[in-house]
Amino acid sequence: MNNIKQDNGKSQLIRLMRKRTSRLVASLTFIALTSLGALLPVFAASHPNLVINQQDVAAMQQAIAQPGAFQNAFNAKRIEVDLGLIQPIEVPVPVDAGGGYTHEKHKSNYQQMYDTGIIYQLTGDKKYATYVKDMLLQYAKLYPELPLHPKRKSSNEGKLFWQGLNEAVWLMHTVQAYDFIYDSLTPSERERIEAGAITPAVLFLSEQSPRTFNKVHNHGTWATAAVGMSGYVLDKPLWVERALYDLTLSKKGGFMRQLDELFSPDGYYNEGPYYQRYALMPFVTFAKAIEQNEPQRKIFQHRNGILLKAINTSVALSYNKLLFPLNDAIKSKAIDTIELVNGIAIAYGINNDPHLLDIAKQQHNILLTGDGLKVAQALDKGLQQSFAFTSALFRDGKQGDKGALVVMRQGSPTDQAIVFKATEQGLGHGHFDKLTWQFYDAGNEIVSDYGAARFLNIEAKFGGGYLPENTTWAKQTIAHNTLVVDETSHFNGKVKTANQFHPTLHFFDQQKDLTIASASIDNAYEDVKFKRTQALIKIENRDAVFAIDIMQVTANKPHQYDLPVHYQGQLIDTSFTRDTSLTQLSTLGTKHGYQHLWLLAKANLAQDNTDNTLARVTWLNDNGRFYSYSTLVNTHSNNATHEHMLFAQLGANDPNMNLRQQQAFIHRVTATNHTYVSMIEPHGEYNSAKEYTLDATSKVAKLTHYQQAELEAVQIRFTDGQQYLLAINQTEQAITTETRSVININGVAYPFKGRSQLLEINELN
Repeated sequence: MNNIKQDNGKSQLIRLMRKRTSRLVASLTFIALTSLGALLPVFAASHPNLVINQQDVAAMQQAIAQPGAFQNAFNAKRIEVDLGLIQPIEVPVPVDAGGGYTHEKHKSNYQQMYDTGIIYQLTGDKKYATYVKDMLLQYAKLYPELPLHPKRKSSNEGKLFWQGLNEAVWLMHTVQAYDFIYDSLTPSERERIEAGAITPAVLFLSEQSPRTFNKVHNHGTWATAAVGMSGYVLDKPLWVERALYDLTLSKKGGFMRQLDELFSPDGYYNEGPYYQRYALMPFVTFAKAIEQNEPQRKIFQHRNGILLKAINTSVALSYNKLLFPLNDAIKSKAIDTIELVNGIAIAYGINNDPHLLDIAKQQHNILLTGDGLKVAQALDKGLQQSFAFTSALFRDGKQGDKGALVVMRQGSPTDQAIVFKATEQGLGHGHFDKLTWQFYDAGNEIVSDYGAARFLNIEAKFGGGYLPENTTWAKQTIAHNTLVVDETSHFNGKVKTANQFHPTLHFFDQQKDLTIASASIDNAYEDVKFKRTQALIKIENRDAVFAIDIMQVTANKPHQYDLPVHYQGQLIDTSFTRDTSLTQLSTLGTKHGYQHLWLLAKANLAQDNTDNTLARVTWLNDNGRFYSYSTLVNTHSNNATHEHMLFAQLGANDPNMNLRQQQAFIHRVTATNHTYVSMIEPHGEYNSAKEYTLDATSKVAKLTHYQQAELEAVQIRFTDGQQYLLAINQTEQAITTETRSVININGVAYPFKGRSQLLEINELN
């Protein structure tokens, strides 16, 4: 007992010493920062000084007096603002989570203040400034008395909103509104607004929320942007420095660290396109404010123009205007979101790229800013040029060495496209989906990704936040189109483990009618390695475009391998007999997402396949086209004992009916090593209005796979007898377009050039 008392006493002494040391460090830091504050620059006293300046205002005032796109945008916004002015100002005590009344009211308030402030700048009419002032004064009265939000998120607490993220969005808009009306206020009014609303919000987001503020994450980006912009308006240079380099100016966090860590050299954002779009708003808006106030920082030149690259990349990661739904993504987000409207306008204001005008024209949203004016005037003159949606490689990781996202395209923005995901995890918003893929055609998603399980801002659905099924289904590997081993997700579903690893990209090669890429990963499972090679191929004389998929799996012992295809459309036919569950359904498994899948039908491919070397599934998409997925069976397994095709539908173990009813077929093999070789083929047309059907059946008669050391080939024979050989050189060595290889098949030599080549061939023996 005495020893225990002594130990407790020592522990108390250690804790006391740690507290005193912490206080001493904090005091010294405060003294150092206070001393630094005296050395920091004083910002220009003129307002506005964030996204627009006085020169912008003068130019915009001239423009609204002349017919054109900018005048039209001004008139529409003024009508909208005037409708808001006749409504009573309401600044309610926060009670609701995302999507609830008070949440949405505070959102509409900051937008109304921002818009009204802009109209004041352009008209000079004091009624607009008065409205913004009156609302700001109400916030100045409410904010200091607010406790933490009653439905706050423990990971990022808020006051006005359930999470600090929304608080930062509110401050970023509100401080701009304050900047717009600054010159109309008396010194007393400014003091009340700054002391009651802006300064407390700044301190809450920074000093009182250090973990989020210093975090290299989109939440940190919003917080630093809001605080830094407030520093420019209130002439608080220390706030700006903290926003740029973290609370202690150590450069371990802050806006500049986020620019360096979160984007690859190609402008790809670590969390994926959906969050790239969202994070662009604080990135480009704060950068614009930095450029206005401290152009010597050359913020848009940082990292070889990384922000401008990120804006272009955001657009490039879309199909038929919708962003690719990777990781935690809402599928409805498109290139016309306000974040990208801001990004396109600011980028065009810097580089006058006419291809960005093509996107601006599609956005149908002219901003009332100096950059928005430049866009409007250029569109009035018809200066836009088509934005090139081409095949591209987007490296991941701050050095570009952590895998990549590969986009393969054919022609126009609505032609065939493949998204091959060989990227990092994507932090907490990432999914366990290494080497997954999606296929698009005729404007639609054909082989799909679920995205996020969330009904954004619909409070009745789990407060508008991520549903429990986002963890139990959407993030799990079986929810994606990639390999699942023993019904277990990649990295056993552990985010911390997944963040340590990434796939290896072996090559990306683009030719006129052939784009191909290959990547592998050897640590998603303990003893299983898998490599995937995908190609998008166009055969001009057949007027055909199709995709080839090769998944090679190696292990030290037998495993159950599942390769799912989540397809959009109505099942039409299969080349094998299905044993369908007619009166009772069972789940496919008990964990890692399998518990959410109903087993609808099962086929033994070895016994029930009319062609025992090829299994085919055909479905009809809403775009009126047929799609056939053909895959080899019974030919490439080592010690295979079973090979089945399972048909599943989402919705099991979902008491609140949160999940969308989607469907998949799963190619299941039990083996040690196995190579999946598959082909997806768009064909035909179904027109229900005119009651005709064309080419509803596949034209692929046979697939054959050959492996010769580092050389690989897939033979494709069509029903009309025409044959092609896709020859691939899988060597790790550098290859040029003139590199020559020869693959020997059944005694016949087939020479080809470069990384890969599609050869038209005669019958193979």
